[in-house]
Amino acid sequence: MVFPKTSGEAILAAMLAHDQLAVYGQLLEAAERFGLRLAIGGGLALSAYSGYVRNTKDMDLYVVEPDQKKLIKLMADQGFAEYNAVDYDPTWSYRGTRRGFVVDLLWKMLNGRGAVDEVWTSRGWELTVRGVKLRLIPPEELAWSKLYILRRERADWPDILNIIFAQGPEMDWERLFARVGEDMPVLTSLMSLFCWMCPGRAAALPRFIWARLGMEQRPPEHDGPLIARGRTTLFKADDWFTAEVR
Repeated sequence: MVFPKTSGEAILAAMLAHDQLAVYGQLLEAAERFGLRLAIGGGLALSAYSGYVRNTKDMDLYVVEPDQKKLIKLMADQGFAEYNAVDYDPTWSYRGTRRGFVVDLLWKMLNGRGAVDEVWTSRGWELTVRGVKLRLIPPEELAWSKLYILRRERADWPDILNIIFAQGPEMDWERLFARVGEDMPVLTSLMSLFCWMCPGRAAALPRFIWARLGMEQRPPEHDGPLIARGRTTLFKADDWFTAEVR
């Protein structure tokens, strides 16, 4: 069992104020009319897939690279102005704002490991919130995009742990492994932590992944707790992991 799509819709309905959804919705509907290939990532996608809610005043839009210039023009036509209050790298992103709401447009991963392709924009959930269609990037690409964000000032591994907890049993692990490629030891490190924190949930993941990850110690069959709370408390992580997958 995984975190359900209906709960994801309810979460986004609660997160997105009417004026915020109006700004985003107009842009998304226009992009669809022009056939531009894009999908939502970041805190909105994380919250919908996992129930690990990340309040946000911006929207991360992942766009297939050939469409990025057209989308920037469309944003300008809709009244978006470039947002320069925070520096960004224009080689892989663009930042625009309208009525106080920010859109981060991304067509490459910040470390250059990959570019957005049509899988990012076509295989994630399509949700409907107050009549507005919201296409999300898939959980596999969401996890991959966050795998390398492990810095002194920011770490996204808690986000990935929550994505795997909520969606792991139904994720396309072969595609995720192909995306990660030669960086598999990084994913193995994260999955070792996941097994330690959530042994019962780890047992629900496809069995073949452990050999592919090169992990000698397998997760418990079904005798471990879903979440080892005595371990998560060491990280002050009691508010992690939704119970709705039980």
